[in-house]
Amino acid sequence: MEKRDLLYDGTAKRIYTTDDEHVLLVSYKDIATDFFGLKMSTIPGKGAICNRVSNHLMTVLENAGIATHFLSESSETDCLVRRVKIIPLAVIVRNISAGAFAKRYGVEEGIVFDEPTIEFYLKNDMLGDPLINTYHAVALKIESRERIEEMKALAFRINEILKAYFQSVRIHLVDFRMEFGLTEDGTLVLADEISPDTCRLWDIDTHFRLDKDRFRLDMEQMDAGYHEILRRLLGNA
Repeated sequence: MEKRDLLYDGTAKRIYTTDDEHVLLVSYKDIATDFFGLKMSTIPGKGAICNRVSNHLMTVLENAGIATHFLSESSETDCLVRRVKIIPLAVIVRNISAGAFAKRYGVEEGIVFDEPTIEFYLKNDMLGDPLINTYHAVALKIESRERIEEMKALAFRINEILKAYFQSVRIHLVDFRMEFGLTEDGTLVLADEISPDTCRLWDIDTHFRLDKDRFRLDMEQMDAGYHEILRRLLGNA
């Protein structure tokens, strides 16, 4: 597949068109950012790890019957994906209190919820990706109520699959962020990535953080979690 024009240059990855109008090439970077780019650092090898981990997890989900945009891994840092229309709502499913949830509601981190909870955020950097509910999304004509309910159901299904999968390698899936897109025929599919950049992942036994929080919180061994996730999911592959 031939890489052609740069379509999007983000903080964590670049997206290119290819010689197939229905296929895009995603190229992951080693850059880590937070606070909408105000905090930035390079974590050597992060791009390759996020690419390989996300591709692996997308394959796990596909094998469990979840439709995704993932097509194939084309290099250590690149993959090919189906071109979809991204719905401008970020979806976060939370299994354990942490991060913004703990701060917002003044609770400690580590509270295991009786059932997962879900949040929607409007994807808009200028507004700081504000929290949004179904009524707001419908009023703003972002999506229909029926589509949002479909997104919720799919997000919870994905959560159950990934939570069980991570538990099999002794990792808590604390929370994670998803994006969804629509194919040409209107099918809802999981898009973007599922990686240590978009998930909170804690070792079950030690609660050692294995994700981007090591960068966010200025912890030592920023790259340690990324490498450990790769080792547990893919071994020496």
